[in-house]
Amino acid sequence: MALRDLRLLRTRLFARRRVRWSALGAGVLLLTLVCAGGLAYAVLNGNIRTDWATDRALDADHGKRPVALRPGAQNILVMGSDIENTKDSQRSDTTMLLHLSADRKRAALVSVPRDLMVDIPACRLPDGERSEPEYAQFNWAFERGGAACAIRTFEDLSGVRVDHHVVLDFTGFKKVVNALGGVDVKVPERMKVPHGDVVLDEGEQHLNGAEALVFVRGRTGVGDGSDLQRIERQKEFVRDLLAQVREAGLLDHTTRLYPVLDAVTSSLTADKDLDSLSELYGLAEAAGKVPEDRTAIVTVPSVEHPDYWGRYMPVEDQAAELFEALRRDEELPKHLYNAYDPDNDEL
Repeated sequence: MALRDLRLLRTRLFARRRVRWSALGAGVLLLTLVCAGGLAYAVLNGNIRTDWATDRALDADHGKRPVALRPGAQNILVMGSDIENTKDSQRSDTTMLLHLSADRKRAALVSVPRDLMVDIPACRLPDGERSEPEYAQFNWAFERGGAACAIRTFEDLSGVRVDHHVVLDFTGFKKVVNALGGVDVKVPERMKVPHGDVVLDEGEQHLNGAEALVFVRGRTGVGDGSDLQRIERQKEFVRDLLAQVREAGLLDHTTRLYPVLDAVTSSLTADKDLDSLSELYGLAEAAGKVPEDRTAIVTVPSVEHPDYWGRYMPVEDQAAELFEALRRDEELPKHLYNAYDPDNDEL
């Protein structure tokens, strides 16, 4: 793809119609920023790492994976990888499914609580062996067997076939926020992550990358300390960040955009069919055309687990509704939108 073509694609994407930023949330931030750049295409394209190991592991388990019921619909699992605090393995505290309908007229962004207790299947390990199946919190799947195990676990939980995946590490998250010049948010109360040096005071704050990471990851001692509440705070941060990007007109200024694109692509790992700017552009363009009122932002309905302190279990009937709609590529039930309510034990 030539530089002239990239500029033309960018012009078509952003000048032809206004992208519905806040509705598409973190998934579209990731995909749109990656696809928007025009300068140094080869450098940015080369930054993206191809996740061959996950592709091989999923190919080996192809017979155990669900079948897509609606050709043309796309399901992309977006995972945040923590490589700062673990030496021997990685963890994923953030997992979201971006669903695009087959006709590209609807979209959904579904957050999966990291502390949701699920059945993790026997997953292929880097040494060729397999882990033992276990009943554990969702984010252990990524720690046990990487992105492939997280994908398999989500597919077993939901019956939804995952078509693509992307992984963004938290170091990249900080770089992106810094490249954007920081972001203004309202901190609900004094915040700090365990063993961390960064402290956020209550009130309106302009956060740099390290501070923003505390805001989106902080849980212990914040509010009710739940993962569900942290997910809601992450959604709020994404809305604030995207509003700032839109108001600053960043995507119309290539020289200001390049550091952001470089930060994102340097931290991105994707499957073999989604590991280039041109492939990501096609996905972002389709997502950008979805009207705001046709986009759902939801969390897998969950309640406290009676047998595991601090952990959650799906609300069976509501989770079944959600997953059935995703499998059949149907509009999500309205009562599932933003279902988290800390004062409602029954959701």
